[in-house]
Amino acid sequence: METYGKILLVAMPAFLFLVLFEKLYGYKKGFDTVRQLDMISSLTSGITNVTKSVLELTIAIGIYPFLLKHVAITKIEQSWLVVIITFIILDFNGYWIHRWSHRINLFWNLHVIHHSSEEFNLACALRQSISAFFNLFSILLLPAALLGIPQGVIATVAPLHLFAQFWYHTRHIDKMGWLEHVLVTPSHHRVHHAINPEYMDKNLSQIFIVWDKLFGTFVAEKKEIPPVYGITRPARTWNPVRINFQHLWLLITDAWRTRHWKEKFTLWFKQTGYRPADVAERYPVYKIEDVYNFEKYDRPASHSFLVWTWIQLLVLLLMISYLFANIAFINELDPSYIYWYGALIFLSVFSLTELMDQHPYAAWWEAARSVLALGILYRQQDWFGASQSLSPIVSLLTGYFLLSLLITFWFSKTQQSQTSASIVR
Repeated sequence: METYGKILLVAMPAFLFLVLFEKLYGYKKGFDTVRQLDMISSLTSGITNVTKSVLELTIAIGIYPFLLKHVAITKIEQSWLVVIITFIILDFNGYWIHRWSHRINLFWNLHVIHHSSEEFNLACALRQSISAFFNLFSILLLPAALLGIPQGVIATVAPLHLFAQFWYHTRHIDKMGWLEHVLVTPSHHRVHHAINPEYMDKNLSQIFIVWDKLFGTFVAEKKEIPPVYGITRPARTWNPVRINFQHLWLLITDAWRTRHWKEKFTLWFKQTGYRPADVAERYPVYKIEDVYNFEKYDRPASHSFLVWTWIQLLVLLLMISYLFANIAFINELDPSYIYWYGALIFLSVFSLTELMDQHPYAAWWEAARSVLALGILYRQQDWFGASQSLSPIVSLLTGYFLLSLLITFWFSKTQQSQTSASIVR
């Protein structure tokens, strides 16, 4: 928990800098691939994911330690060669997890957030799942267990493998010569994120493109078929929490509504997108049929509103940075504090993105956030020990949360009025 938090303290500013640099670069070149609300939605998705990871809210099924103990045919010590072998094994493992996530209805819910942006840029790389509460894929690490690769090596290499998948989420890098035959490149991954029929569910590799070429899932990007991004059942929201569970909720309601008992138990493991015929007929769900002619999701946003969303995002980043930098200290104060802090982060993301969506209850979510925050301040007479380095922190945060509540109510009213006026016109 603490080690991963320290890593993120370095990684988060680096990712944010690169996301903003891509925005500026695209603007200067006249090819801006980043819409502000979409970018903020992606960044808040990243915040929820890393918060969940650091708080260790995933219940890891201890398959790998069991395999290591019972099936290892040798025992090897850590070395650069072992690290490289582990990286390759994790990449092979990642290919098959990724492939299952695209092919199996239930597993798609664990991955849909990553594809939910209708843009393709570095920010959308940060759209990562919070809906996986059980890690059931350790069984695919059987080759590593057979070799006796220590669990600590897996734990070290896995974050590096994940971070190495960030850079190729961009439209500003064209094909890369001989590297196209070895690595996943931006060109390969643009294909993967596309909803064009020619590109769907292709290029599933994470680092080495050779897996797609070996297992028949490779397609090269074609200039005459420009990729169109998103998901065919569009999310239609900026709220990453909602996006994480939309597909699961559809599966649950379909299982409840179908008249066929067999379907209730089998639809979860059918191909992605499958719905029982009787439910699909009675409860149709919008699906993009013509990928070249559909309206991307957007909401009207004034300049002042965009400034406010950025202020809220920066406050969120400061809050989460304090958490990651002080996990051990906060735990010493009270182990439950970490989870109250995590709840506040999630509620902050939910409130902000509901306001971006102009949801009618956005202000009430902000009210719930403010009540929780003010309750923490009152109970602790502090902010998780921050008064030791900043004595007026209680007064500052009390003022911030009250001001945030007032401004959110004001924007909630004015933004909805603007939307209504635009509809009337």
